[in-house]
Amino acid sequence: MLKNIDLSSYIVQHPIKIRPDANLFDAVDLIVTHRISGLCVVDADDRLIGVLSEMDCLRGVFSATYNDSGVGSVAEFMTTRNLHVAKLSDNIVDIATEMLARKIRRQPVIDADGRLIGQITIRQILRAVKTFA
Repeated sequence: MLKNIDLSSYIVQHPIKIRPDANLFDAVDLIVTHRISGLCVVDADDRLIGVLSEMDCLRGVFSATYNDSGVGSVAEFMTTRNLHVAKLSDNIVDIATEMLARKIRRQPVIDADGRLIGQITIRQILRAVKTFA
C-alpha cells in the first residue's frame, strides 16, 4: 500500500530551522510558537549539522537553572551524532520503520550536498496512510 508513495508529496517543505549560535531561548520560542517538536540546525549554507528537540531544550533550561547559569546556545544542546536523515529517493515505509525503531518523531530530508530540503514527520506519514487507505 505505502511502498510506492513519492516522499516529496508528504515532506514539510520549509521546516523551521535555526543556527547553532542562536540562544536556546530563541529555539524554545520557535518550538512553542510553531507548535513543533523540534528544529533542524543548519549552517550558513543550509547544510544540516544537527537537530534540537523539545527534550534537548528542556534539558538545557533545567541545566542552567540547576547550575545557576545562562542557558547558552543551541550548539551546546543539539544532537549531532548518529543523525538519521532521509533523501527524496528513500522509501516511506523504510523511513517509518526506522522512526518507530528509534522512537523519533521526525527526520530531516537532505539533498546530495547535505542541504536541508524538508522534513518528514510522523504526522506526514499518517497523512500518506490516510490518502492510500
